[in-house]
Amino acid sequence: MNSYNHNAAWNDFNDAEDQREYALIPPKTLAKVIMAIRPGGYDDPSEGWTGGYATRSDKTGAIYLNAKFTILEGPFAKRVVFGLIGLSSPKGPEWTNIGRSFLRAILNSARGIHPADNSPQAQSARRIKGFADLDGVEFVARIDVEKDQNGDDKNVIKAAIQPDHKEYAALMGQPMRTPSHASSAPPTGTPPVSSAPAVPTRPAWAQ
Repeated sequence: MNSYNHNAAWNDFNDAEDQREYALIPPKTLAKVIMAIRPGGYDDPSEGWTGGYATRSDKTGAIYLNAKFTILEGPFAKRVVFGLIGLSSPKGPEWTNIGRSFLRAILNSARGIHPADNSPQAQSARRIKGFADLDGVEFVARIDVEKDQNGDDKNVIKAAIQPDHKEYAALMGQPMRTPSHASSAPPTGTPPVSSAPAVPTRPAWAQ
């Protein structure tokens, strides 16, 4: 018969550490993060929403990506911030437009594309085959503070830092690509920027 251990870690918590009180990350903090999408099981192939990544709110009818951002480096490494990226709302196009702008900035940040670069190469890098391409993407984020539904402060990420920002290169660990307006060819000696293949029949949200 096994002896009963009265000092086992899971039945005696006297020697457990006091719980940690995590202070809010200061607003406007810049940090490199990795984004994970928590699948909500909602698909609409006509919009290009497949793979179960999107979530639909039963309460409001809004459709969004339920995102988790984990800070990779710096004093707040391993801290996690949660947020929603809007795809569609019965209330109008604003939710969609904000979500698409945020995703565009995330792709620019992750793939080193200057926001003013409209070359074919840059346009290709702003296209995705599906939401799976966003799951695990790394980019530089600006962390802010806003009120939650209970009136308490919480950290949020609603902006990606793009290569035109002075701190982008140091945080992302890669050089900025100069915008190319007149030519689709990269400057001599410049390595090609990693990009997703062009999707000829992509949905409106991915254009």
